[in-house]
Amino acid sequence: MRPPQLRTGDHVALVAPAGPVPDELLDTAHRTLKSWGLEVHEGPHARGVHPTVPYLAAPDAERAADFTQAWLDPGIRAVFAARGGYGSMRMLDLVDWHALRTAGPKILTGSSDITALHEAVGVHLGLSTLFAPMVGSTLLTPGAADHLHRTLFDPGTALDLARPGATPLVPGRAEGVLIGGNASLLVSSIGAPEHRPADGAIALLEDVTESTYRLDRILTQLLRSGWFDGVRGIVLGSWQDCGPPEQVKALMLDRLGPLGVPMLWEAGIGHVPDSPTVPLGLPAALDADAGTLTALGPALST
Repeated sequence: MRPPQLRTGDHVALVAPAGPVPDELLDTAHRTLKSWGLEVHEGPHARGVHPTVPYLAAPDAERAADFTQAWLDPGIRAVFAARGGYGSMRMLDLVDWHALRTAGPKILTGSSDITALHEAVGVHLGLSTLFAPMVGSTLLTPGAADHLHRTLFDPGTALDLARPGATPLVPGRAEGVLIGGNASLLVSSIGAPEHRPADGAIALLEDVTESTYRLDRILTQLLRSGWFDGVRGIVLGSWQDCGPPEQVKALMLDRLGPLGVPMLWEAGIGHVPDSPTVPLGLPAALDADAGTLTALGPALST
């Protein structure tokens, strides 16, 4: 189910489900969203830091409460994750998903560690979500901001989901629902209620600061767990600071090439400037030969 698109004057929430957000980045997020004509409501703990675990924005219960309250607020149309880091999966069991289902469809945007929330919202609420650059991140460059803005306000104009320059790693074409996100978060969900395999889907994978041998381990575990069983195509996003690109490319071909499905290399999605916004849970067409990934409909209902 697709949430409705945004309109000028809509109220949105800005929360920190994972790591702490520097004040200047939160202030930037406010300015960006307000420049789009949105009324911004900041979560009570969005500027917090956990008293003993400094890589978290606040204790799990408080981060979960911020997310829950934002979703249950009938005036809020979208929930924006200010940044990633680590910690979203720690709060999943503290969210009352049944209550959130009664609140109706809303937009969730974010990427990186927010992959855990994308999986949870998709599984528990049956909603599509937006794997998008964080509004409190330095990676929300003009190109990324433009694609996110069009996805939110005029989604029919944001159907191209891969940056120019993507190339085929395995040729071919495929169609299927898009799922996936950050590879290290996907492998961490194996065995959890939110685990969502790629059967019949086009899988999106990206990551940052994972050495090549760690990526090897992640891919091998996903393969051995059956996550890729029945996958129709694979879109490889960005691999910033994951080792020499040719080494990462060789690893992807070695581990995923035997699946025999179309595979797109360097689609520019993830931890890089000008990353496009990708709707998870909705159908798309992959043409590896042409270097394109195209949504088969708008990300949001109009």
